[in-house]
Amino acid sequence: MTITSENAATDPADFTRQRPIPDNLVPDLNDVNAFTHDKLASELVRQYAPWAWARAVSLGSRVWDLRVLKAARDAQRYVPELRTLDRLGDEVYDVEFHPAYHELMSLGFGSGVHSLAWTANQPGAHSARAVLSYLWNQIDGSTACPIGMAYASIPVLRSQPELAPWAEAIATEGYDPADVPIQQKSAGTIGYFMTEKHGGSDLRANVTVARPLARRGPGEIYLVNGHKWFASVPMSDAYLTVAQTEGGVSCLLVPRRRPDGSLNGITINRLKDKLGNKANASSEIEYRDALAVLVGEEGRGVRTILSSAEYTRLDFAVGSAGLMRAALSQCLHYNDNRFAFGAPLSQLPIQAPVLADLALEWAGAAHLGFRVARAEDHQDDVSEKLVSRLLTPVAKFWNCRRVSSVTEEVIQSIGGNAYIEEHPCPRYYREAPLNAIWEGTSNMMVMDVGRVLTREPKAIEPVLDDIRPVAAEYPLLADVLAEIEELVMAPEDTTRYVVTRIALAVQAALLVQHAPTVVADAFVTSRLGTGWGPGYGTLRDVDFEAVIDFARLG
Repeated sequence: MTITSENAATDPADFTRQRPIPDNLVPDLNDVNAFTHDKLASELVRQYAPWAWARAVSLGSRVWDLRVLKAARDAQRYVPELRTLDRLGDEVYDVEFHPAYHELMSLGFGSGVHSLAWTANQPGAHSARAVLSYLWNQIDGSTACPIGMAYASIPVLRSQPELAPWAEAIATEGYDPADVPIQQKSAGTIGYFMTEKHGGSDLRANVTVARPLARRGPGEIYLVNGHKWFASVPMSDAYLTVAQTEGGVSCLLVPRRRPDGSLNGITINRLKDKLGNKANASSEIEYRDALAVLVGEEGRGVRTILSSAEYTRLDFAVGSAGLMRAALSQCLHYNDNRFAFGAPLSQLPIQAPVLADLALEWAGAAHLGFRVARAEDHQDDVSEKLVSRLLTPVAKFWNCRRVSSVTEEVIQSIGGNAYIEEHPCPRYYREAPLNAIWEGTSNMMVMDVGRVLTREPKAIEPVLDDIRPVAAEYPLLADVLAEIEELVMAPEDTTRYVVTRIALAVQAALLVQHAPTVVADAFVTSRLGTGWGPGYGTLRDVDFEAVIDFARLG
């Protein structure tokens, strides 16, 4: 049969041909700078660390770069593999990564995301570094783990002369994946190996032991024997670990390789098959007479490790805000470019309240995380030191709890396209719950707030002092302030409710001080009033478009 123009439209073969892609399908988000177009982050750098502007612009240009997006996806798809033996049967305990993982590590460490706070020697260095971490968590959460551990380890390593070469290697802006002794490398990485099978968060219950090879004391060599149930980034050049010594639980630095190049008594038993964060090789390991250097005094290991946890917890609070930002950016891009019923989805009365609500969640989380970073910039100020001590667990608790609900709502707001693995949203969704687990679960953060209020009751005062001027203008905030003042008088009864109220009050005050009035008013009315929640999209009497516009990249 000859197909003519008359019968072409009815011929079945015609329906097998490729149809034109409808204009209503939304293209990928790319070619926009995630820093310069982010009103909140760019203003923070402009105000507190203008010297870091060019660096933030550079990293911001890579967040929505198609090559970087592909690397982030590939690193999660092609997961690390453990190789215990080489071709000849010799033990190697090597973890092999997809090239995309190394590409991401090179970009992150090469951008100084891990070390800028300690190397810049400029005012606002922690704030600048927090913005870099915020941007990095929009790219990839798996590599944010080794980046965050490096950030937290540098002050610990710098505190002891014997560890100075390690501090210098870890602080270097660059990435060297070679599995050789640190003396042969251009830059280093570090992991934290603490959790054991029965100990969990209770480090004092650990049974790994360390005994001195000759003399006892800081900087001396010890032999470590035992196991660690969660040991992330096992291909790091060294690990900060805790073990029982004659003097109690102690902190030690364990190199992966000895100076002669041999493995340092470390066996990787297997890699964890995690829900998300798959590009990051989390493992179970054993120490067998591993050589280690004692960090600090015997018996003070928990205190030493927790001193660095202040920074990792800050990093998770900021990182969760970054993850919210990534999800929100995708959400707004889609809803602004997808049309239904004659208008963009973002303008529909049923959708605009949801988008505005998500924008408020992100703005509050980002300001809360960055407030803690600013406190780290002023540790010579007694009040700011107290602020960081109290608000670090508050921010870690609240931001890391909220990010999961944000990523889930974003998927709903985009629909089925966000449930497809080619879209970035499934990565965000799987990554989000982990932030509330690592570096202290939600319960641990609540307990830590209680400890602060018991041991340093004055720590709440500078936090409340930040709120009081704003509360004078906002009755809802004044009521919450009075409630907090009453509740903290009995810190032994500290619950999630108290920590939640502190988090919301601090966020509200920060938004009044730093965000457009329409955003601040919407946050105060919804989060501190009675007419909001529990799900997103229940905002009332709000200028939705103005709130959404504040969150748009542009």
